[in-house]
Amino acid sequence: MSTTLILVIVIVLVALIFDYINGFHDAANSVATIVATRVLTPFQAVLWAAFWNFVAAGPALLTETGLGVAKTIGTGMVTERYVTEYVILAALLGAIFWDLFTWYFGLPTSSSHALIGGYAGAAMAKAAMIEGPSFMLNAIIPEGWIKTLIFIIVAPMLGMFLGATLMIIVYWLFRKSTPTYMDYWFRKLQLVSAALFSFSHGSNDAQKTIGIITGVLVAAGYLPQFHVPGWVIFAAFSAIALGTMTGGWRIVHTMGSKLTRLKPRGGFCAETAGAIAILFPTYLHVPVSTTHVITGAIAGVGAIQRVKAVRWKLAQNILWAWIMTLPASAAVAALCYLVVHAISGGS
Repeated sequence: MSTTLILVIVIVLVALIFDYINGFHDAANSVATIVATRVLTPFQAVLWAAFWNFVAAGPALLTETGLGVAKTIGTGMVTERYVTEYVILAALLGAIFWDLFTWYFGLPTSSSHALIGGYAGAAMAKAAMIEGPSFMLNAIIPEGWIKTLIFIIVAPMLGMFLGATLMIIVYWLFRKSTPTYMDYWFRKLQLVSAALFSFSHGSNDAQKTIGIITGVLVAAGYLPQFHVPGWVIFAAFSAIALGTMTGGWRIVHTMGSKLTRLKPRGGFCAETAGAIAILFPTYLHVPVSTTHVITGAIAGVGAIQRVKAVRWKLAQNILWAWIMTLPASAAVAALCYLVVHAISGGS
């Protein structure tokens, strides 16, 4: 077995570990609202979310158009000449570190932005090493980052707007109904909205790992061009679903009860708003943060009930964690690349 093949196998395994941690870290996004409203128990909720995470593999397996986000990650973020197996390995290590660090403190940050931040940081470290620090931005493809950076702002705002709008519509439609009657129906409807949100989560997030693994295969020469093999799709969606099943309960607590208190009608509105706000950029082939979206949607729902119902101090702490994700994961990944480069003799 060649050294290159061993390295590729190791990187694929690390990528799937990241995908698993992504599901573990972002399980809160999929289940926090339905657990907080007590529609499902935590165990039932993660099984429901994991199932729909995996079902999202269907469009990706059936058509190449279902892999737009994977192609953006694999070919549209970092200049190809700087992409090597070691760069991708360092990117994954940086993203994993940041995910585990924020999970420990119960902060719902973005696994997606940790990955693309790590990818950029590792590539810039390679560019700086080859051409000098002043040329490190050559590793970045500006066009690929514009939409992503725009949606860092747009995604949570869209989630908040849709969550608030849906909540207003629900209050108007059920203005003559009792809270008990509303809760009876929305406990049932929340199963649908939770499924839709978990499907959208899998659709966008699993593709990021797919893009990374396919990029490794191209960089190592095992694929002549960026074309996703079926086994990569199956492995990535399986890993994220398994991660979701184990759940990150620290973050579930933050999202489901600390940020604001939710009832079934609010949970339905938040999940539906989040799903719409994720599927839209997925259609545009933009990697978006499910964490940012659902946090915005929950805040929007809470604010409609009462502005003070949202714990804005906690929201401020979450916002700072979001801001830190890209530079922190990039810095860790750059350091990882330097270490890996030194140990391996460089590539």
